[in-house]
Amino acid sequence: MFQGFQNIPRIPELRRRVGFTLLMLAVYRIGVHVPTPGVDGKALADFFAQMSNSMVGMVNMLSGGALERFSIFALGVMPYISASIILQLLTVVVPHLERLSKEGEIGRRKITQYTRYGTVLLALIQGTFISVGLEQLTSPGGSPVVYNPGWAFRLMTVLTLTTGTVFLMWVGEQISERGIGNGISLIIFTGIVAGLPSAAATVIEFVREGEMGVLVVLGLLAFMVLVVAFIIFMERAQRRIPVHYAKRVVGRRVYGGQSSHLPLKLNTAGVIPPIFASSLLGFPATIAGFVDQPWARVLQAWLVPGGLVYDVLYVGLIIFFCYFYTAVTFNTNDVADNMKKFGGYIPGIRPGARTAEYIDRILTRVTLVGALYVSAVCVLPTILIQRFNVPFYFGGTALLIVIGVALDTVAQIETHMLTRSYQGFMRRGRIKGRREP
Repeated sequence: MFQGFQNIPRIPELRRRVGFTLLMLAVYRIGVHVPTPGVDGKALADFFAQMSNSMVGMVNMLSGGALERFSIFALGVMPYISASIILQLLTVVVPHLERLSKEGEIGRRKITQYTRYGTVLLALIQGTFISVGLEQLTSPGGSPVVYNPGWAFRLMTVLTLTTGTVFLMWVGEQISERGIGNGISLIIFTGIVAGLPSAAATVIEFVREGEMGVLVVLGLLAFMVLVVAFIIFMERAQRRIPVHYAKRVVGRRVYGGQSSHLPLKLNTAGVIPPIFASSLLGFPATIAGFVDQPWARVLQAWLVPGGLVYDVLYVGLIIFFCYFYTAVTFNTNDVADNMKKFGGYIPGIRPGARTAEYIDRILTRVTLVGALYVSAVCVLPTILIQRFNVPFYFGGTALLIVIGVALDTVAQIETHMLTRSYQGFMRRGRIKGRREP
């Protein structure tokens, strides 16, 4: 693997792409520390200290700590992800969007443009609610969070947060186009990884103060290693359907007559379901966290990670998005038609519609196993770790996103290296990536 990293600087294009990606992520991390005007940072930090185990704390983790500092990137990329979810759902029910999705690159650009408009609209809505809610907040010591409440502060806050979200959206698109990996996923990945050192420092402080035993910490570390190994194993697992190709005679040459397989990944949707589910649950929870009203406190109490209501909604959304995203990205009819076109068939199954039904039946079963696996990884470790009073940076959702994005990025780097006759990261086999949002 180290030999593979040494080969990266030898490829000019790959070197430029990796350098550009690191530069854009560095710009993102610098922006996280640029505060929004008019907010008392210390009072806000004291307020977040008592909400570390709430859904607002989860959103703060996905934003890389930007929400806690209330920086210009406080909303992160969540409005963009929410807009993407809405557009993908509308593509199924709105004929115009469905036609655009089938028009290739031109249609994709049009849908991307609609997603950008939706991102701006959602950022404006979230920024408005948060700015109004901030004016009602005080720290545990009684200090107001906002220095000078009023419409001037609200307009400045909404404009700042919306601009920050749009800039992050542009950064993500630039990384995807000119860098390496998926830009939006890498921004979330960087935010989670940036929070690990402070979480580790908190655990060490717990040990020093006697709130956690050394054996408990070692046990949690061993548990994390097992979870990481399990995630890597499941992410690379696939169901292989045997495919045979009939012989064809073209002129004096004979084509086909070979055997292959159709790989169906256990988790075709990748990290999309937990990101989408966290985004949908985080939208109302973030607004409720900054509104001092009875209904907001009830909603916030329901959406606490590890709580019954939150876990049921979270698992349900993960399973839904696993099936939905798999159906969007993997069309069994197209796969069956392509197999038939090139003379391929599944032994014992007629080509055409029967093949599509057979693949769809297997894909449905495989997706169910993958959805249950993703749900278990995202929920169970969080419940167990909360019982030991550990920062939820070590929760299953964060681990799944970090490992999934890392595997996909390394797979893209390896593809660039192999296309230029360089050896990849692994001497045996290849790192398999997934589709990204």
